[in-house]
Amino acid sequence: MKISTDIKPVSYLKLHSADLLNQVNETHRPVVITQNGEPRAVLQDADSYEAMRATLGLLKLLTQAENDVRDGNTVPQDQVFKNVEALLAK
Repeated sequence: MKISTDIKPVSYLKLHSADLLNQVNETHRPVVITQNGEPRAVLQDADSYEAMRATLGLLKLLTQAENDVRDGNTVPQDQVFKNVEALLAK
C-alpha cells in the first residue's frame, strides 16, 4: 500500500470519485477512505473483490475440512470410491 495514493479523506472521494475509480481499476490496489482521520471504508475494484470473496470461500471450506479431520469425521478413501461407484451405477 502506498500511503500517499492509497489512503484518502472522504472529502477527496467526494471531489475525485471518477479519478479514484480509475486508480483502483488500473492498480488493483484498494484505497482506504478516512473520515476525521479514522479509516471508515475501503474502495476496491470489482475483480479484486470477487477474487477476495472466492479466496475467503475456499479458506472457509479448508477450515471446515480441518475441523472434520480433527474431530474424526472422515471416511476411508476406499469407502468413498465405493460410494461414488454405487451412485454412478444407478
